[in-house]
Amino acid sequence: MLSPAKKTTTQLADGRELIYYDLDPSADREARDPRSLPAVDSRPELRRDELTGDWVTIASHRQGRVHHPPADACPLCPSRDGRHGEIPAADYEVAVFENRFPALSGDAGRCEVVCFTADHTARFADLAPERARLVLDAWTDRTRELSALPGIEQVYCFENRGAEIGVTLPHPHGQIYAFPFVTPRTRKMIASAEAHRAATGRNLFEDLLTAQEADPARTVLRGERWTAFVPYAARWPYEVHLLPHRRVTDLTRLSEAERSEFPDVYLELLRRFDRLFPAPDSADGTAPTPYVSAWHQAPRTRGDELALHLQLFTIRRTRDKLKFLAGVESGMDAFVSDVAPEAAARRLREVAS
Repeated sequence: MLSPAKKTTTQLADGRELIYYDLDPSADREARDPRSLPAVDSRPELRRDELTGDWVTIASHRQGRVHHPPADACPLCPSRDGRHGEIPAADYEVAVFENRFPALSGDAGRCEVVCFTADHTARFADLAPERARLVLDAWTDRTRELSALPGIEQVYCFENRGAEIGVTLPHPHGQIYAFPFVTPRTRKMIASAEAHRAATGRNLFEDLLTAQEADPARTVLRGERWTAFVPYAARWPYEVHLLPHRRVTDLTRLSEAERSEFPDVYLELLRRFDRLFPAPDSADGTAPTPYVSAWHQAPRTRGDELALHLQLFTIRRTRDKLKFLAGVESGMDAFVSDVAPEAAARRLREVAS
């Protein structure tokens, strides 16, 4: 671990790994899972699309996973008052465990769930900076551990937030996929970066940051070590890329100074997203904006030109309208954006704290 966090590794009743991350070194993590669970029986299958060369995961067992349970039956809440879920402890700070309904498992990879907080009603944006830093340290630790597993090519840390995105559990959590292949988006980015290097002798991501400094029309916020901006050809109505100024290939290579600044920058971005579409009838005038938050990291091989960055986007284009991937986007992978990137950046600056 890169911070003074305490890491405790244990097992759930069916043998899946459970890991606690705590700022409190005296945290008691001796509670055991008393449930009687059958062993996980998942046999996802990887199939290559003959037309595109992309890998598709067939994971039909996921049809039986828990779907929007009532709050008092949430499997991600701490185990209390005789109710036992996936986390045996009566309280926790950050917890990571192997998914019981994984899209990837065994030789086909690994899937983990990251619980950001024990508070069922919280948002990531509600976390204190030190707790957001603890999540960053958990992402980093899991990236290091999973990257070392045999056959793993790429580690992907992400959060889906909101029923509109397809989230089946409202408790604040994210996931980590350890892929046995390089994902299609990453392959495209690597090809673009390598072509840019061949044509200019420079790195593509470094040039993108330099361009933002020269013309900040699409810059959302800039810190001492991180910059957030709307990409020139943003696909989603509101989409932000967050990059450290010093190019690194994955989370494990961030410096302590970069880690220290990240929570304040990221929490501010999340708060701005929740202010995009005001809800007058809510307590604070804001409504939880559905979003995907995705860490793009270099794969194990052929990733030297890639830069670690976080992609944050929402499918909501107005308060009452969503961006649906219909014929053009789903059928041809040709996106049409409803919001100009410069207008999106301007709006995200307007809703600053």
